[in-house]
Amino acid sequence: MRITTWAEYGLICALHLAKRVAEGPVTGRDVAEKERLPTDYVEQILLRLRRAGIVRSTRGARGGYVLDRPAEQITVRQIIHASELATFELHCVTHPVNEERCSTSHSCSIRPVWQMLQRRIDDVLDSVCLSDLLHEEGAVRERVGLGRRSAIPPLVPDAEPRRGLPVLQA
Repeated sequence: MRITTWAEYGLICALHLAKRVAEGPVTGRDVAEKERLPTDYVEQILLRLRRAGIVRSTRGARGGYVLDRPAEQITVRQIIHASELATFELHCVTHPVNEERCSTSHSCSIRPVWQMLQRRIDDVLDSVCLSDLLHEEGAVRERVGLGRRSAIPPLVPDAEPRRGLPVLQA
């Protein structure tokens, strides 16, 4: 999975609004300036978040954006989905290598793996609320199951890799 700039900026913008919820409406320009993001990106992202019902906007001299509901009711998945219009793109569906072979009407032993991965990613992103991200990194690491920085598992585990399913014979 590749996290796009849209997704990252979407989370930054939503988190910025969550941190400033008591202040009332915040302009897109102010979010961009404080977070050092391009103003045009921020405005487009805030528009996407508004269309998704995550933020609402008010016009006028004291206008701007606010969260449309409490941060506890907004998930990371909702923000990413609104920001980049998806959380995980099944490449074999959107950009098939071979139209005939990759058609959903044909059997594919690879597609279920991607679908399972998509479901798990979505489940994890649904389990983290915007309010969880209001804490310091150490608390967020524990919240998402990573523990303290020193407890990060090695990239190459010592255990022997798990054996896969039996190979299908043609």
